[in-house]
Amino acid sequence: MTMTSTWAKAPSYADSPDRVEAVRAQTVADQHNYLDAGLQEVQCRSCGTCVLVRKNSYRHTSIQWQANPEDVCPEFAGSGGRTGSRQTCPRLLDSIEHAVLEGIIEVRDTES
Repeated sequence: MTMTSTWAKAPSYADSPDRVEAVRAQTVADQHNYLDAGLQEVQCRSCGTCVLVRKNSYRHTSIQWQANPEDVCPEFAGSGGRTGSRQTCPRLLDSIEHAVLEGIIEVRDTES
């Protein structure tokens, strides 16, 4: 007896071209909203490393490194790839907080 699996991580919607187009369009919109729109450059006031930042709220910060953190940040340098215990550099976070206080970085949701 031969069994064929129809399980997939995500549905393909191959039989519904309108649904495929709707998913594609939403993906483009999500990429713009979460990756393109609102990212602002912040330079670490300690080492000069430049990252892209988006503050969705005072508690939520998205940081997009433009290079490998181990190559550009002294906090991560020499860690041998073991960055799991830190999410980012505390001096960089201080620089981001400073940018927020100075009004350089917009906080999208000030209610949460």
